[in-house]
Amino acid sequence: MVDGQNVGGSASGTTPKNQKWMEEFESSQGDFQTEDKDAAGAACEFSNLFEQSQATETREGEVLEGKIVGVNGENVTVDIGYKTEGLIPLYEFIDSTGKPTVNEGASVAVFVEKIEMEKGYVLLSKDKAEIIKAWDEISSAVDSNQILEGLVIARVKGGFSVDIGVKAFLPASQLDIKTSKDNPLVGQKLKFKIIKFNKKRGNIVLSHKAVLQAQREIQRAETLKNLEEGMVVTGVVKNITEYGAFIDLGGMDGLLHITDMSWGRIKHPSELFKVADEVKVKILKYDKEKQRVSLGLKQVSPNPWEEAEYKFPVGKTVNGKVVSLKDYGAFIELDDGVEGLIHVSEMSWTERVKHPSKILNVGDEVECKVLEIDSKNKRISLGMKQLLSNPWDDLESKYPVGTIIEEGKVKSVTDFGIFVDVGLGIDGLVHISDLSWTKKVTHPSETFKKGDPIRAVVLGIDKENEKFSMGVKQLERDPWDNIKSRYRPGQAINGTVTKLTDFGAFVEIEEGIEGLIYVSEVSDKRVDKPSDVLNLGDKVQAEILSIEAKERRIALSIKQLSRSEERANYENYMSEKPSTASIGDVFGDSLKGMFKKDEDSGE
Repeated sequence: MVDGQNVGGSASGTTPKNQKWMEEFESSQGDFQTEDKDAAGAACEFSNLFEQSQATETREGEVLEGKIVGVNGENVTVDIGYKTEGLIPLYEFIDSTGKPTVNEGASVAVFVEKIEMEKGYVLLSKDKAEIIKAWDEISSAVDSNQILEGLVIARVKGGFSVDIGVKAFLPASQLDIKTSKDNPLVGQKLKFKIIKFNKKRGNIVLSHKAVLQAQREIQRAETLKNLEEGMVVTGVVKNITEYGAFIDLGGMDGLLHITDMSWGRIKHPSELFKVADEVKVKILKYDKEKQRVSLGLKQVSPNPWEEAEYKFPVGKTVNGKVVSLKDYGAFIELDDGVEGLIHVSEMSWTERVKHPSKILNVGDEVECKVLEIDSKNKRISLGMKQLLSNPWDDLESKYPVGTIIEEGKVKSVTDFGIFVDVGLGIDGLVHISDLSWTKKVTHPSETFKKGDPIRAVVLGIDKENEKFSMGVKQLERDPWDNIKSRYRPGQAINGTVTKLTDFGAFVEIEEGIEGLIYVSEVSDKRVDKPSDVLNLGDKVQAEILSIEAKERRIALSIKQLSRSEERANYENYMSEKPSTASIGDVFGDSLKGMFKKDEDSGE
């Protein structure tokens, strides 16, 4: 409570009515102008007698100052200058320990409750006098906008009950302090501002928040005056969010973003702080107009990446902890704030690692080798397989190009080929185009299935790109290599129609060797589509027009074969008959008709 004066009476017992009368009396003394010393003495004696008479007039409802003279049974006797003594119940003197504290001769403020003239005593109250005094002090504090100190005595609905000499109400909304089991508010002494006061109804509403706000404004002004970018200050964690923490710098809050908390990796600010923690931070940015402050914690300590190239040189074997797994690799913490990446391609020489979780788990300790470092962009490439011998070196020495592998095993079958296990943990690929020289393989599963034994030849080894290519068709001679020794242009062949298109018909002349009859070479007559005269599986005779072994193409013609046969018949006949015989005599009208067609076609 604030200091104040007694209200509602005085030690002399003068009431407002008597006070006015006294003032009139004293004013009238100016009319007495006498030089008679005896008359002046009489006037002075009269004044003294008047004051004494007023001192003996005590009224109910007054607050007086009395002196404790003793204890009489269950009452405390108090001298208030009245013709009879006053009594105060002893229980009003009980202290917090339950014992009465009565000091004989001590002064005490009392409230005159009732004057019992017939019974010869005056009933007084110390508690009511204190309440009246407290109300007067509170009223004075409201008028002067003073701050009061009070004790939080109990939690009530909607807030707290506070003792400031009398009971007052503190709404929870006017508290501005978080309460918990660790921080109980009941029993604490705090400072308050009165925001609502009604003496008649005995209603007092307090605010601790208003006091804190006023203090904060003072602190804020002082903080803003001294704040500069780059300076290191001490603050208190006020609030924690997912994206950062708000730090009270002294009446002003600054934001410490999660990205500026640590050089290392953190998932949530609560990993580093809790509310009310004291922390040293650096002013990164200060916007005076908007009064916004950006803070940094990691900037208070040196950047670990500045020495990373010296601590983790290329080729060095290092140990770290797995802190994160992604589809493409694992992040390894090498030091506080320094992480490197092991790409899935650097985890094994032989296994195709689809996801790092197949090999590593978060929290695992792992040994690896530094492959590359870029301090500027904060990147370190690491490898696990580099700590093991490279099986590709063994592969190259054991299976040089051209080696025939007799005991391979089909490990898997795909749309584009088959993977073959050769026993070193490295799979060789036989591409679909290397399965057969002549047969058109639509899918490798037509020929092989998983687990089948396979015989293949090594076609190539690419250590840098880790590619091992093999072939099956290369075990046999390419039939197109000596195609011209078996066939020649002008030769008549027999074949089977295997495919019909709008532009021609494909005819197989031996296993895996096909020729093409263009639509214009199907017949002497006009043919729009080969399917008009040919069917799949038809056996046909045709003449070879040309052979292009490199391009694996053979051009055939049914039309040309017919003409060649007719010419051959003519030549044979001419060689057998006398020279005097005419053409008409030999072939008649049919031969004449053939030559007529040749003339019409320009051939």
